[in-house]
Amino acid sequence: MDLPRQFVIREGDLRILNPFDGDKLATLGRALKLAPGTSILDLCSGKGELLCTWARDHGVTGTGVDISTAFTAAARQRATELGVSDQVQFVHGDAASYVADEPVDVAACVGATWIGDGVPGTLEILARGLRPGGMALVGEPYWRIDPPDQATVEGCDVTNRDDFRDLPGLVGLFGEQGWDVVEMVLADQDSWDRYAAAHWLNLRRWLDDNPDDPLAPELRQELTEDPLRHVRYRRDHLGWGVFALIRR
Repeated sequence: MDLPRQFVIREGDLRILNPFDGDKLATLGRALKLAPGTSILDLCSGKGELLCTWARDHGVTGTGVDISTAFTAAARQRATELGVSDQVQFVHGDAASYVADEPVDVAACVGATWIGDGVPGTLEILARGLRPGGMALVGEPYWRIDPPDQATVEGCDVTNRDDFRDLPGLVGLFGEQGWDVVEMVLADQDSWDRYAAAHWLNLRRWLDDNPDDPLAPELRQELTEDPLRHVRYRRDHLGWGVFALIRR
């Protein structure tokens, strides 16, 4: 069980694997008013930047779960670098089926609601790990501008306009599922640019070093097409944010 190699190559040396920069992640941690000892379960934890920096800055403890062996190894290394290995641990496994030993204060799925086939199913997964009154964190795209045609929809990496809602629709969806929105931090176009463009540089450097790799033709095509797709479609039409929720 592992993440396809393309994802690892594309993310390269990035620490935050979504369109958030370090400042926004720190803003979110401060906004949540995390107390020392707060327990967090981070599903699809990537390279562990959320848990590791919040452990350093706020004294939280927690577990991250990710299907990628490479990302899990990077998260463990990051915990060592920041001196928080005694506060956080990282598990290689299927986040959708992982069950914590004890209920936690915060359960997060930041940018991977595919584990529950969308927001409602992901909220169910997060709820089963939360203590009563605990907080869920969900990172999810939304339409900044209604896509005018199917080409725009597909340029934003989905097949159906209804795969995402606009921001009021997404906030409304949380309410429909029985959750109060208590905080949010949204990406902006610059953080989208930083995330997308970092992929292009990672791909180009990998292609230069691995011209004969079996993945090279696929990733060469991606590098050729993705910058235009980003500036034509994703940059203007697609937003992204992390939402803090407490069940009613």
